[in-house]
Amino acid sequence: MRTSRGLKRALACGLAMGALLSGCATTGETGGDNGASAEGEKERVQLTRGLNAYENPDPFPSTYQPLPSANTAFVGATILTATGQRIDNGVVLVSNGRIQSVGPAGTAVPGGYQSVDASGRYITPGIIDVHSHLGVYPSPGVQGMSDGNEATSPNTAQVWAEHSVWPQDPGFNAARAGGITSLLILPGSANLFGGRGVTLRNVPSVTMQGMKFPEAPHVIKMACGENPSRVYGGRNQSPATGMGNVAGYRSAFIAARDYARKWDKWREDGEGEPPTRNLQNETLAGVLDGEILVHNHCYRADEMAVMIDIAKEFGYEISTFHHAIESYKVAPLLREEDICSAMWTGWWGFKMEALDGIEENPAIVHASGACAIVHSDDATLIQRLNQEAAAALSAGRRAGLTISEEEAIAWITANPARAMGIADQTGTLEAGKRADLVIWSANPFSVYARADQVYVDGALTYDRFDPSRQPASDFELGQPGYGMRPASVQEQRRYGPMAANSSTNGGAR
Repeated sequence: MRTSRGLKRALACGLAMGALLSGCATTGETGGDNGASAEGEKERVQLTRGLNAYENPDPFPSTYQPLPSANTAFVGATILTATGQRIDNGVVLVSNGRIQSVGPAGTAVPGGYQSVDASGRYITPGIIDVHSHLGVYPSPGVQGMSDGNEATSPNTAQVWAEHSVWPQDPGFNAARAGGITSLLILPGSANLFGGRGVTLRNVPSVTMQGMKFPEAPHVIKMACGENPSRVYGGRNQSPATGMGNVAGYRSAFIAARDYARKWDKWREDGEGEPPTRNLQNETLAGVLDGEILVHNHCYRADEMAVMIDIAKEFGYEISTFHHAIESYKVAPLLREEDICSAMWTGWWGFKMEALDGIEENPAIVHASGACAIVHSDDATLIQRLNQEAAAALSAGRRAGLTISEEEAIAWITANPARAMGIADQTGTLEAGKRADLVIWSANPFSVYARADQVYVDGALTYDRFDPSRQPASDFELGQPGYGMRPASVQEQRRYGPMAANSSTNGGAR
């Protein structure tokens, strides 16, 4: 649906431009001084660079290049593919940074492949966090680096989080040690429209563009509930209430719809002066076209229902509700509308709209057939998303929901990839996808599990046992604990059966 809308607009603009250009062409039959146009032909105003977004839709392109990798066979592990499949003693073949095949122990390994013995361990897709503020709220946490919230107006759809990302944030390295291979960086939630987010590859880089996930869709961060009404109500301006929030969304989309209409008309007929480019309306017009995915901070079930109604009024779609503490109350509605819920397991009660949080939330959403995601929104929790997912899985099982680990691993891999519009590239272990994977010391749903090795596009980007594969930020140098060996656990491959037996209660705590 999103693609077809954008394609229709592109085709319409292309056809109109082609007609105008052909109309301005001269032939020997028409004659005229200096190639004058025939009667009725229109001369299009030529916009200078930067005034027409359609001429340069990607002004800050990705420069990401995968790190060097080798053709590799990972053998002997228990593999959770995030497609609902579990393969004991399996084989993953990686070639040219892509997954070549995933299969059982008998899978043939081509000649010339490096072999990684993962016996007694687990392999999953790389972990993906759909809600992070790394780089925009980096460490050290000082005012001069607090760049995640343009809290100056209820509508700041014109700002892009990528222009606040500081790639040297030590949090990226810590997250990689927790298995994070891709993450969505969002602006904060002070505003009704907080701005665009950016999807990053979790690799060391001196520039944001060097981390930017190639061709990942743009997203916008919206926020409902207490945050915008508290921030702006506290300044004695609108919105100060829930109804003020809703009026703000509707007014903004009305303006964006009118803005898009004016640009479409100018592109079609070329008459008069073109509209002045407006970055705020441009972003929201992209939402209405389906080209920019909506990620909506929203805690309460009743407010989610209202946001769905607004989306229907203006004809856009919601990708994901974030925090979504009350998703369990409207899980069938979310399934029907094909909206994901990005949730915590243990965070609740810290404000009124978070009062009804329950640990079973992700499990109930999943069991209802809706899209469940476990997210962080935190520089520390992002390092332990596997444990957060394990807690939700365990809570669901205690409530009588029978959910397997091979299903639940999708909460931190396949489902966030789907919500971010990159599921065709990553999130599952399937042939043709990027070779983003983690080798775990034990069952990833165990509190004892640690990421031993992390691969991004088939390249080893973190190794718990090799200091040369543990990148450090300048701001980590000389800090307490710097240079110390990472905390270790006993592994079956080195010391005995501890790792194999470390998963209790089916691996979920």
